[in-house]
Amino acid sequence: MNFAAQFFYANFTNDGSATPKETRRSFNDSEEYDPFWQSTEQRSSSKPDCSSHSGPCHKERHIGNGWAGRHSTLICPERLKDFGVEEYLNGDVKVFKTTVTEPAEVQLMSTPKPSVKKGGESKSASKPPPEYLRFEDISAAAFKLQQSGIQKTPCTYSRLSKQYGMEIYLKKEHLHYTGSVKERGVLYLLSSLKQEQQRNGVIVATDCNFSMAVAYHAVEMRIPVFVIMPVNSSPPRLCIYRDYGAMVISYGSTARDSMNHARHLAKENGYLCLEEEDSSVYLAGLGTVGMEIYEQVPKLDAVIVPAGGLLAGTAAAIKHLNPRISVIGVEPEEFALLLQSLQTDSPIKDLSCNPNKKLYRDLVNHSLGTQTFRLAKNMVDKVISVREADALVAMLRFQEYERSTIDTEGAMGLAAILAGQLPELKGKRVAVVVSSANMELDLFLQCVERALVLDDRISRFTVQLSDWPGDMAKLLETLAREDVRLLDVCHKRYSDKAELFKAQVECVVETRDKSQNGHLRQTLSDRYPSLLWLDR
Repeated sequence: MNFAAQFFYANFTNDGSATPKETRRSFNDSEEYDPFWQSTEQRSSSKPDCSSHSGPCHKERHIGNGWAGRHSTLICPERLKDFGVEEYLNGDVKVFKTTVTEPAEVQLMSTPKPSVKKGGESKSASKPPPEYLRFEDISAAAFKLQQSGIQKTPCTYSRLSKQYGMEIYLKKEHLHYTGSVKERGVLYLLSSLKQEQQRNGVIVATDCNFSMAVAYHAVEMRIPVFVIMPVNSSPPRLCIYRDYGAMVISYGSTARDSMNHARHLAKENGYLCLEEEDSSVYLAGLGTVGMEIYEQVPKLDAVIVPAGGLLAGTAAAIKHLNPRISVIGVEPEEFALLLQSLQTDSPIKDLSCNPNKKLYRDLVNHSLGTQTFRLAKNMVDKVISVREADALVAMLRFQEYERSTIDTEGAMGLAAILAGQLPELKGKRVAVVVSSANMELDLFLQCVERALVLDDRISRFTVQLSDWPGDMAKLLETLAREDVRLLDVCHKRYSDKAELFKAQVECVVETRDKSQNGHLRQTLSDRYPSLLWLDR
């Protein structure tokens, strides 16, 4: 075991027994404290004596799950050379190629067939057993997550139901500790690792909901966890990882550089490099959402889920429990990976497009897996894409009616409803999965301002007023009489766009809804012939 994992393991497996803790040598200001190296006396004194008891040795104890404590990060990022990669500090990163084997055909509710024996001897299989997702796997994952303390999120009736003519139930997966549904799959994935791998530790290298879930639950399970991030990452996001107790190392200028470095550290030190994939274990954890929805909403007609592994796992659970329930997948129009894969009848690993990665962080950070594609092809009834404008307005509606903040991925299902792309669900009982709510505050404020413009709540117009005293006051009086909120006003007397002896005035106003906005436009157009509404 490497020095980093030994240090993490020695701290995480402290069971709080009555044995007094060893005293640590104090360091002077001139000495440099190095957590990886100890003196000979410290190593001999800290080594446990196994001869005084008959039980298992301290280093062989089982690593428990569901520990609710917190750990501070004891390894400084500056000690990167202690990982045995001092030569990589200069940026000389080697790319390690990995081969991905495609799983076999998806089989639901089936078991592997035993090997056929001929002549009293069984032939050894040349290929590994096929990977498939069964409902038994999802049920086992639900039982394991319940034992591990994962919360069952509520699925409540939405105030938006009357506005859109259907019974909408919101499955609020954004209420998890890390704000994402990915906790289900990550926790079940980590609990399925062997104890030796849990001792060695895991490593991730992408800033997404999956990495945040790994950082949090690995620390809870006393598994050493390392996060490699680009140097230009958001400081608030880095603070979140450190608060969870993960070891954060800033390396590289791009996400690809960080991933290559993480793979190298994993190969050299025995860590497990975790990347979001469509393994049966991970999909089974995500599929527990479908089981909970089926229990919480009786007489359900349809389920709307963001595209990806969550859609595949949820569809597998729902279709087993009730095949008559429609499962609908939603993805952004700028990155319609699953929709185009279904059209070509083969999983597309990457699209030649440039989506907004700030808005769709988790949806564009990984490619479509083979098993996810096959489950979606066989189990999902419909896949639609929504525009960016509809996703932003859906975030605004959720903030106003549900008093909660979500991100664009969490707003996918609601965006499909308000865009009018699901008219067949009128009068039906529909469950919408709100998958995540991880968005920086400054980005969320920009999204809300843009959504108000798209929803015809904030408008901007210009008008030319004569150079007579009181004309500006009359315009402001008209706006006040229409009960309109004036956000900004700019008076330009010497503008090159204004006529002689006239001034150009530009106003930004906020209205209650579209009807008030339309009435304001009609009133100002009748009074000012030079009125010009600027495009949104």
